Amino acid sequence: MLNLENTLARYGLAMPNPPPKGGVYEPVKEFGEGFYYLSGCGPVFNGDQRFTGKLGAEFTVEQGQEAARYCILNLLANLKFKIGDLNKVKRIVKMLCFVAGTATFYDHPLVANGGSQLLVDIFGEDRGCCARSAVGMNALPGNIPVEIELLVEVEK
Repeated sequence: MLNLENTLARYGLAMPNPPPKGGVYEPVKEFGEGFYYLSGCGPVFNGDQRFTGKLGAEFTVEQGQEAARYCILNLLANLKFKIGDLNKVKRIVKMLCFVAGTATFYDHPLVANGGSQLLVDIFGEDRGCCARSAVGMNALPGNIPVEIELLVEVEK
């Protein structure tokens, strides 16, 4: 049985409150039977915007990985609010990671590894290791360095 709080505590992390919506959209949308699309979340933690800037300028790869972990925590907070219990997660299907970097920053996949690794740490290799894309962007909303979306399959 997944004990999310204990797992997060091992990494010095905690589950945040679901972040407020930033527009006209649903944070979590079910499609098909047991599949959920999780709208992009940035690295804000309980209203505290800890990261502003770009990779390759204001942030190192390691700091980008930390930002990616906060994105994942926000996504999981939204999913937990929607489905009630993260033990219902059958598997993480796909992660899409947007990374805002300088014109000469090329380590987008390394930044995305911060989020991917947290999913594996929380859910295990079989449930947490997903298909993934890491995409470089010129800018992201609010000048955040990382935004992540997820597709998740949930047991009914």
